[in-house]
Amino acid sequence: MPGIIYGGIEVEIELSDLLLDMCPIKQENLIHDDQKLILLASLSDSLEYLADSVERLGESFISPSTISENKSDIHQSHHTRTSSAIPKSLASLANEYRRLATDCVRVLRLEMQLETIYHMQDMTKREYVEDQDAEDPDDFIISLTTQIARRDEEMAPYIPESKRNYVFGGISSVAANASIKALALMKSINLLGVQQICRNSIALEQALAAIPSIDSEAVQQRLDRVRTFYELLNLPFESLLGFVAEQEYIFSAKEYLSILKVNVPGREIPMDAERRISQILSH
Repeated sequence: MPGIIYGGIEVEIELSDLLLDMCPIKQENLIHDDQKLILLASLSDSLEYLADSVERLGESFISPSTISENKSDIHQSHHTRTSSAIPKSLASLANEYRRLATDCVRVLRLEMQLETIYHMQDMTKREYVEDQDAEDPDDFIISLTTQIARRDEEMAPYIPESKRNYVFGGISSVAANASIKALALMKSINLLGVQQICRNSIALEQALAAIPSIDSEAVQQRLDRVRTFYELLNLPFESLLGFVAEQEYIFSAKEYLSILKVNVPGREIPMDAERRISQILSH
């Protein structure tokens, strides 16, 4: 998509870290209003149409110059100067319209990322020590996935699939990063709590996969990482140690240590656990 840089996974993580540093995000920090977001999508569409129209107008000025090739050198020279000057100014105008259209789409992407954080920060406001297995995802996930489906449908008439992929494509990386960072803020979590967080990530993955043209494989990869991370809490320490030795680069040292620090009822962690994990990671 011209004018938009997708970037690699490292850039995504750095950006989501910056956005997460803005927490807590309040509703008044967001556009939030669906109608305003639809207007932005419509404005982007109108600006793209204007850019195309201006470019076609510029092309109509260029074509007469080919007809004048058989005329006198003086007349041809004068016509060339005139016809080349107009398309140049029109091309500049078309580029400006297209830049503004791209800015609208960037704002929509950023809004969806901030909306994701706004919902995901509720994860740190509840306890994940469950006494019964829930059937549904958490309310904040249901709210977020409903919002994603609604906004995708409402923007569809104005934004092509490739751009909707861009608008909603930043959600999974932000949600995954927020989910993993949330563990460091938890005091306790049990097996049913782990299952609930995995249920949340599956629901979000399904909502994003329903968007046409979205990179479902990338979404699955990012949210699979969340499930793998939390499922490590179910392992005995020696098994966790073996996982770190084999897969040390999947998570950072800080993330591995947060797995040790949270209280998991029934799990035994030796006194030298942090030293042994750090020793493996330092090799």
